[in-house]
Amino acid sequence: MPLLIVLTGIVLLLVLMLVFKVNSFIAFAIISIGVGLAERMPIDKVITSIEKGIGDTLGYLVLILGLGAMLGKLVSDSGAAQKVTSRLVHAFGIKRVQWAVMLTGFIIGVPLFYDVGFVIMIPLVFTIAFATELPLLYVGLPMLASLSVTHGYLPPHPAPTAIALMFGADIGKTLVYGLIIAIPAIIVAGPGYARFLKKIKARPLKDFVNRKELSEEEMPSLATSILTALLPVILIGLSTFANFILPQGSWIRSTLNFTGQPVMAMLIAVLVAVYTLGLSRGRKIGELMESMASSVSSLTMVLLIIAGAGALKQVMVDGGVSAYIGELLSESTLSPLIMAWLIATLLRVSVGSATVAGITTAGIVLPMVAHTNVKPELLVLAIGSGSIMLAHVNDGGFWLVKEYFSLSIKETLRTWTVMETTIGVVGLIGVLILNLFV
Repeated sequence: MPLLIVLTGIVLLLVLMLVFKVNSFIAFAIISIGVGLAERMPIDKVITSIEKGIGDTLGYLVLILGLGAMLGKLVSDSGAAQKVTSRLVHAFGIKRVQWAVMLTGFIIGVPLFYDVGFVIMIPLVFTIAFATELPLLYVGLPMLASLSVTHGYLPPHPAPTAIALMFGADIGKTLVYGLIIAIPAIIVAGPGYARFLKKIKARPLKDFVNRKELSEEEMPSLATSILTALLPVILIGLSTFANFILPQGSWIRSTLNFTGQPVMAMLIAVLVAVYTLGLSRGRKIGELMESMASSVSSLTMVLLIIAGAGALKQVMVDGGVSAYIGELLSESTLSPLIMAWLIATLLRVSVGSATVAGITTAGIVLPMVAHTNVKPELLVLAIGSGSIMLAHVNDGGFWLVKEYFSLSIKETLRTWTVMETTIGVVGLIGVLILNLFV
């Protein structure tokens, strides 16, 4: 019954948005209440779940997206994105520009959360597509695939790290095995699949890209451009590195952990960019602030829609969908790897969040670990692969891609959902192959 309620809710959500053209946030609010009541939650608990889902989602995301939009606008307007783009295109050539974006996305994605990596990479993707006159999704999908794979497979991201600790898996081995599986998954779902999407007319989020071509003298240096754009990556990477090599209680480690918090790293990067890409190049502070404000104003509806997805996710979690799916599949005789992948897939479809799906699956599968010879590292990766599968309208990432690339819901299903599913399937195949050798 809970699964039927979830599926009915998702279908009705699509009907409201596609057929009746109801605003996406309003549609999410209506369906969240309806699903909660259908799951026999008291009305006050439904409202509490909706508030918690919105608060948990926006509390972190509004800062990341807001600061990321400001940094992206500064990088774009100053010509820093144009400078990096010209060097990438020159180094790789237009024919291999996808691989340049994919590699950059992977390097950024390893230390950064998906949302942080997305807002850092998106101005670069927009600028490359404009400068090379290549289709936006042809350039952007490899970046999305890289960020998604690192988010689902690799420590130090929250779900893989938490699951590895729960299973007693070796973090180092999990990272190595994850890298082996990540490479084919990114190639197939990124450059491979993007070749079939050239006819989809994606467009950048309005006013997000500076379309004025700047001369070499007007642009900042390559070193300034790269260091400023990647400062959040550098700060977060230093924090992660410090946790491995410095003792607990070290003031250097504490300082780097503070500056390496994603929100703090983004804030520092914005302040540095105001100087390096603005004030030091003769721009007035008022002009810079106005430009940054315009970048954030375009995110209002994006944030509301993602908040709506968070509300629906929380109602489904609090309504007991996760527990129901676990009980439904716990008696199966399937391979533990396939079982873990399948449970994570069903939870991902139901609750939307890859992190929630992954960690919840780990709790369900944990009792099996002691009674199987399967490597715990491979179980971590099987769950990670399943947690990426079939992302759709209850997934915040779905709406990020839809709004930033100005896609319809149908187009986002054809691009983001198929890409995520491809990553999940290739990941499972990779785990099963690795299981034969390790």
